[in-house]
Amino acid sequence: MQNVDITLIKIATDHYWIKRDSIVQKIDFGGRLFFDKFEKINETLNNAVIKDHLDNKIVVAHSLINKFDKIENIVFDYNGINAERFWHRAQLLLREEGFINFTAYKSRTPGHLHLYVHKGHTTLQEGYQIAKMLSMKLSQKLPREWRMFPSQEMP
Repeated sequence: MQNVDITLIKIATDHYWIKRDSIVQKIDFGGRLFFDKFEKINETLNNAVIKDHLDNKIVVAHSLINKFDKIENIVFDYNGINAERFWHRAQLLLREEGFINFTAYKSRTPGHLHLYVHKGHTTLQEGYQIAKMLSMKLSQKLPREWRMFPSQEMP
């Protein structure tokens, strides 16, 4: 795993989400209640916003789903005790499954890793299926310490 240029990750830039100190909204999804602290900002995600995020002034999230209900990436959000082991197992699995374009990004939180699998224009339903399949195959080799996106279990 190396430090990479995050511009390699194709993201939807027509809007972004910014973290607030209080709960912005409550979401009832699948019989569960989620408390959302992120507010949607309907402006372009630009370099100034990303720089503020990297300088720890704000916390920003981007959307995986574009306005046409397509996704460009399938994302592993790893938050465990051994990110290096996860990275090595995941890259072997991805290559085995025929995925050759992927980018790992270490966040500021120790043990936290985002692995973007570049899939290209993929329908949301197909993205759900691929994410679930990859997660199931990886969970046969490693303890489950990640979340997959897109996911039908979370809003």
